[in-house]
Amino acid sequence: MMKGMLKTRRLLLQAALAAGGGALAAPALAQGIELKMGHVGEPGSIFQIVGDEFAKRANAKLEGKVKIVAFGSSQLGGDKEMLQKLKLGTIDMAIPSTVMSSEVDLFGIFEMPYLVKDRAHMARIEKEIFWPKIAPAAEKKGLKILAVWENGYRHITNNRKPIVKPEDLQGVKLRVPEGKWRVAMFKTYGANPSPMKFSELFTALQTGVMDGQENPLTQIYSAKLHETQKFLSMSGHVYTPAYLIAGSRKYERLPADVRKTLEDVARETQAFVYDTARKQESELLGKLKQSGIQVNEVDKSAFIEASKPIYEEFGGEVAGAKELIDKAISLGK
Repeated sequence: MMKGMLKTRRLLLQAALAAGGGALAAPALAQGIELKMGHVGEPGSIFQIVGDEFAKRANAKLEGKVKIVAFGSSQLGGDKEMLQKLKLGTIDMAIPSTVMSSEVDLFGIFEMPYLVKDRAHMARIEKEIFWPKIAPAAEKKGLKILAVWENGYRHITNNRKPIVKPEDLQGVKLRVPEGKWRVAMFKTYGANPSPMKFSELFTALQTGVMDGQENPLTQIYSAKLHETQKFLSMSGHVYTPAYLIAGSRKYERLPADVRKTLEDVARETQAFVYDTARKQESELLGKLKQSGIQVNEVDKSAFIEASKPIYEEFGGEVAGAKELIDKAISLGK
């Protein structure tokens, strides 16, 4: 008798909890899915400005079905960590740049010095090389690319002296992003490059662990790197795209209409990216000069000449790379 009463009570309690749980779950479902999007950019960087703009545009069109929440300043990890989290499905989107060459060898084409002449050239490369050849290679690694955006033209800062020719980099301890070919490039120039997370860079420069670094002006200024550096050399040695990327496995589980909206908005946002980048280029250079950092031009012909071994190494080591390099160069003529 007692056992029967206890069983009945237990069943009633389970039913009540199930009903309560359902009542609690319903509002959460009504609010839609939250997608976490991470990047390493500090406030004021192009990553922060563009990431927030994309989230705003996408959220308006998705009307509550899905909400994108942006996390900057490496809150979700460094670039390599975020790529791993995308594959695992613990975050949903990220805005990486150079690090992609450590995931997919063909991304190394964007590590080749002085390859991309301007944004019009980049648009042709994107259409004829990136989407047909490189994006599919990323998908094989579990990374779905939604759009090609921009990080920008990279320049060198350091505390030793103005960099005019490659030999001026001899022995300079230079922080570089986590990508094989940037390390190879600066070793060829004579520097002592070390890959390091962007979030650790300011302290490394401030304490003298690193003499210098190389980044687009947007990252230099927004992360206040100029406050730790004496010289800014306008080398423009590499144009680095950025990419809006999702983890393929989790992304494919989103409704088809949501995926289409995300992809459409991501590509539409590219025009905003380029407008923002152009504006920042001139504005930030002026602000950096006002800050007191010494700015100089470099001998680009000397850097181009010194870059030949990198092209040869990349073309010889990575299958299909030489063909893509030749194609990219032809698109710039």
